[in-house]
Amino acid sequence: MAAQSFDMIVIGAGPGGYVCAIRGAQLGLKVAVVEREHMGGICLNWGCIPTKAMLRSSEVFHLMHRAKEFGLKATGIDYDLDAVVARSRGVAKQLNGGVGHLLKKNKVTAIMGEAKLSGKGKVTVKTDKGTEELTAKNIIVATGARARELPGLEADADLVWTYKHALTPKKMPKKLLVIGSGAIGIEFASFYNTLGADTTVVEVMDRILPVEDEEISNFAKKAFEKQGMKIRAKAMVKQLDRGKGKVTAHIEEGGKISKEEFDTVISAVGIVANIENIGLEEQGVKIDRSFAVTDEYCRTGIEGLFVIGDATNGPWLAHKASHEGVMVAELIAGKNNVHPVKPEAIAGCTYCHPQVASVGLTEAKAKETGREIKVGRFPFIGNGKAIALGEPEGLVKTIFDAKTGELLGAHMVGAEVTEMIQGYVVGQKLETTEEDLMETVFPHPTLSEMMHESVLDAWDRAIHF
Repeated sequence: MAAQSFDMIVIGAGPGGYVCAIRGAQLGLKVAVVEREHMGGICLNWGCIPTKAMLRSSEVFHLMHRAKEFGLKATGIDYDLDAVVARSRGVAKQLNGGVGHLLKKNKVTAIMGEAKLSGKGKVTVKTDKGTEELTAKNIIVATGARARELPGLEADADLVWTYKHALTPKKMPKKLLVIGSGAIGIEFASFYNTLGADTTVVEVMDRILPVEDEEISNFAKKAFEKQGMKIRAKAMVKQLDRGKGKVTAHIEEGGKISKEEFDTVISAVGIVANIENIGLEEQGVKIDRSFAVTDEYCRTGIEGLFVIGDATNGPWLAHKASHEGVMVAELIAGKNNVHPVKPEAIAGCTYCHPQVASVGLTEAKAKETGREIKVGRFPFIGNGKAIALGEPEGLVKTIFDAKTGELLGAHMVGAEVTEMIQGYVVGQKLETTEEDLMETVFPHPTLSEMMHESVLDAWDRAIHF
């Protein structure tokens, strides 16, 4: 059978790959996308989307318990874990179908199968019906990543879970250990803790949410502890002894090892790129700690071969992958003025309770640049909308260059901050200064007014606090 020829072949149909394929097709390229498992990738099927659906259930459950505060009556409050999971899977399924529809609408050839680079500009795909040969001048690897497994802490789907098992639990954990306090670990800790699991989080770094600004991390930690979560930072799980229905964790803290029993463990200790056996090394692509090394335009140094999303440099976030997909498609189509994706312009969002969101430099990183900085803060307790919502716990923090007024970073913890952060992201993109932000009229009553007040506070001009 003669090889099918395309302008561009995308391997992987996650938020990087399918977006790249659609943008390429919009620009008039003949595009194929190869996916081995499910359209939408991990993000849509096993990551961002279904976790948010589950966290929404736990948020509503939490609010139901607070009914009295709002002058409402609710009795016999309970949950059905199977129904919570079913709703989450339904949301994922709906969006998975939507991706297939979008590819079809944009005339992208979608092939289900396992792809391998078989030479320059050549891809071999193993499908249910046999093997297909594809050729293209440009190939984009968007194969994503999977959960990292540490020796001795491997998942077994029964006592020790990865995010996949945590999304489709066969039982409700009574005593839960979460290893790792990045976004994935903290979101699951927040979900199960809210539903009543006795939850302990162990983090090897000196604080939870270690990539966040220290002040925000500390604020979140206090909020989680108030909800009954146990946080153990500067600690490491050395081994897990698995018994019948229980796990004994050996936890090292301050040079001492203690043993504690749990019925469930969730391991969330980072990710590993899915780039084995694709043929990248054979093509001469450099690999660093499992990730493909690329330049700012996702080029591998091999002509016509790109790697985007979680298979290459961080931050490992769906929205960064999508943006890289668009950038690469535009480069291939010959568009002028294509801008690279800047890591410092990518917002990070964690959907725990309270939510955490940030963009740009932390206060510590801003100081490291040697610049003189100004820092503004505004607490949720000073905001009318936050009090009316019954969400008075939170903080908005902004960091500026004192001389130029450039917005260097913004960090928030509290209700709906994952929606608010985009205001600062747009501001940064438009090269806003503190003056522009101060002169912007924010609507009242909104949570967004705190964004204004935090800027004012950096120049000692806050009105409401």
